[in-house]
Amino acid sequence: MKKTILFFLFLLILTSFSADKISWVAIGDSITYLNDHPNETSNRTTKGYMTLVTEKLPNINFVNQGHNGWTSADIADKIESLGIPQADIYSIFLGTNDWWQGRPIGNLGDYHKNTGSKTIYGAFKIIIEKINQLNPKAKIVLITPLQRGDFVYINGHKNNAFGSYKSKNNQTLSAVVDAIIEIGKFENMPVVDLFNKSGINQKNIVKYKWLKNPKTGEYKKYKYPKYIDVPFDTEKDEYPYPESSINMTFDGLHPSDKGYKVISKMIVKEFEKFEFLK
Repeated sequence: MKKTILFFLFLLILTSFSADKISWVAIGDSITYLNDHPNETSNRTTKGYMTLVTEKLPNINFVNQGHNGWTSADIADKIESLGIPQADIYSIFLGTNDWWQGRPIGNLGDYHKNTGSKTIYGAFKIIIEKINQLNPKAKIVLITPLQRGDFVYINGHKNNAFGSYKSKNNQTLSAVVDAIIEIGKFENMPVVDLFNKSGINQKNIVKYKWLKNPKTGEYKKYKYPKYIDVPFDTEKDEYPYPESSINMTFDGLHPSDKGYKVISKMIVKEFEKFEFLK
């Protein structure tokens, strides 16, 4: 009997030890950063995608390398000073800020030739090369940007941006997505294509936008695409996304709990293909 108890205790300890073995570094922007900072969403979110993934795959521990407002170039230029640790899995979830800032996409030649961080292709090359230096055997997963509606920062209305339903600096967000997919194909890396395959789209990013009717001055619920041309006064108007407007995002850009669940399910599906997680 004692031997049996000792054997099961040994198995329990072994299982607990194994559960800590797989490490994941999530590299990204505010969508990644907010996983550990729900207070900065006015507590409109409770769990980000990394927390949700590790609840489904408890053998994984994550490190949050999300940086508010950063582009792929910001990550690439500071890659040596970020303290990114060696890990088994790395995810790269960038591109939406590159699009908004009008950064050149470039082409696969920039990636081949490692031309630097001036283009999105070049920046991704720097990031991926650094990961390969840290652990040549690591699994790298690319995650495309989400479609985005009109963003208005909940803690400062002057911080706002129109959605991906139109181009910025003659570049579409979908073109950024295509670049990331092409890098994934070239490197034979899995791509979690949130833009095209998550089901998060302009119609469900938010339920409505709360805006003044320009003719009557009365507030009204405007659904996409009717809200596109309705003006929003950042200093005088009410916040356009009250809690009842929350759908896949809580502010037109950043995922709500509902949106994070969609993202996490797609990542889990990809992670589960790795042999060391089977």
